[in-house]
Amino acid sequence: MLSKLGFLTIGLFDEADPRRGHESTLEIIELGERLGFDSAWLRHRHLQFGISSPVAVLAAASQRTSRIELGTAVIPLGWENPLRLAEDLATVDLLAGGRINPGVSVGPPMQWENVKGALYPDTADAEDFSFARVERFLAAVRGEKVTSFSGYQGFEQFSDRVQPHSAGLASRLWYGGGSLRSAAWAGAHGMNFLTSSVVKAEESEDFEAIQLSHIHAFRAAHPDGDAARVSQGLVVIPTDSASADQISRYQAYAEKRTPRTLTPQGPARMMFAPDIVGMSAEIAERLESNAAFREVTEVAFALPFTFDHDDYVQILTDMATHLGPALGWKPTLA
Repeated sequence: MLSKLGFLTIGLFDEADPRRGHESTLEIIELGERLGFDSAWLRHRHLQFGISSPVAVLAAASQRTSRIELGTAVIPLGWENPLRLAEDLATVDLLAGGRINPGVSVGPPMQWENVKGALYPDTADAEDFSFARVERFLAAVRGEKVTSFSGYQGFEQFSDRVQPHSAGLASRLWYGGGSLRSAAWAGAHGMNFLTSSVVKAEESEDFEAIQLSHIHAFRAAHPDGDAARVSQGLVVIPTDSASADQISRYQAYAEKRTPRTLTPQGPARMMFAPDIVGMSAEIAERLESNAAFREVTEVAFALPFTFDHDDYVQILTDMATHLGPALGWKPTLA
């Protein structure tokens, strides 16, 4: 039975009016809290027209909400200094009263050959984009020593661990993975696991079977076993209160994206889950027949990238009032 219902947004904005897009994202998060959602998650986009600084947006959201958990899905660590990111996240977590759920991943930054001269002009060839980068981040968040010096230098006092330290943040760290290797690594390192609508076709070309195998690999490696937290993220678009125009646009959006779900895509053989559009009862029936969905109690349904603010209001409202209850979820209302 579904116990935690969340949603994920890219925070799309118009280059000519970026503030409006960011304000829309904050308004959507506020709406999510009023509707009883358990969590709101932000995607992370660099050099695109989506949120490039989710930690800053989460800081703003933390001051406009009081209950809903706030996460990132995900921050690509290839763009980040792990120690500095740990400082920022701990600060925001304290301001939010312990509601931040940072999700991260590793690998070379997208468009690496084109961006490395601006991102790492002096160290591009030395940067490590392996899991070791996550380990540095984990150590910093968990309060392990990051320097050999602590004490006083003159009148100034120094700590040997990241400050501020938010004691509960480490238990709310998530890894966003799409392969068996990443799932097992996240489990072995005691993280929570985010599995999305994109996975790597390694042992199968059946999306549900692949995702299920990742969940099993994660929990098999995790100290908490079957109790280890997994959140599934799929694109679902309920239409219970949608207008005829909205339904037409939603169906066209899903149909346009359907061909990529049929076979593995690109050299990495990535598999995409089909978007699910329809009445909440129909969506619930499809989800309950999904083997991977039956393994989780938490979801963060992804909002489509290119819809309007009013569309997101309708979709979230239907999720909270129709789809969630159809899946056994109950809203948390202040």
